[in-house]
Amino acid sequence: MQTRLLRRALEILSRRIVLHHRFSERFSNAQLAVSPGASLRYWRSDLESLDPNILNAAEELVKPGDVVWDIGANVGLFALAAAAMAGPKGQVLAIEPDLWLVNLLRHSATYRNNRIAPLTILPLAISNDIRLEELKIAVRGRAGNFLGETGSSQTGGVRDTQTTLAVTLDWLLTICPAPNVIKIDVEGHEHCALEGAAKLLTVHHPLMHIEVSKRNSESVTGMLHAAGYSLFDADEAPKG
Repeated sequence: MQTRLLRRALEILSRRIVLHHRFSERFSNAQLAVSPGASLRYWRSDLESLDPNILNAAEELVKPGDVVWDIGANVGLFALAAAAMAGPKGQVLAIEPDLWLVNLLRHSATYRNNRIAPLTILPLAISNDIRLEELKIAVRGRAGNFLGETGSSQTGGVRDTQTTLAVTLDWLLTICPAPNVIKIDVEGHEHCALEGAAKLLTVHHPLMHIEVSKRNSESVTGMLHAAGYSLFDADEAPKG
């Protein structure tokens, strides 16, 4: 019982701690607000060792002046790296339904750096229609949060539920500049995100970095091929 109470106390404390980590010159020394309450890996100060794949994607796909959409932004690792690549003439839109993570993103957006693109944060979910959705907050780290019943076995269960407004990517086009680059990481809901993106994919055809669950790989592959995309494994994608 004491061990369980101590673990619970440490979990509550970690949610209240905000750490300020800085990228290297590679990403214009941008600052990122993180918390071990999102994932214990954020105790580490070396941001660029946390997820090399996603940072390489930002570096390879985003060009100066680009508009970038980060769908499922979490703490903003990709969003801030993309902001550094896009530079002051670019724009980065971070979409994140978890209000606790949105607060961290807003911390990051307040850091002054005239070498990176401004960061706009919208507390929304992305789906195939405009409706209310139930966002499940994962026990093992908020990177595993999921909509509806789409979560993986790695979540460790559900600690909380938030009601959030879901919109479509095509609806976002009515209020936001079309993206040159879009990253999607929505924990098993990616097929629904793409179902609401017909105009985005076929008319604007942005470069994409998308995390796809095994159960959705066939349907997502079909939708992207139908929209004229060539697909590459992120670990093996060609440079340049």
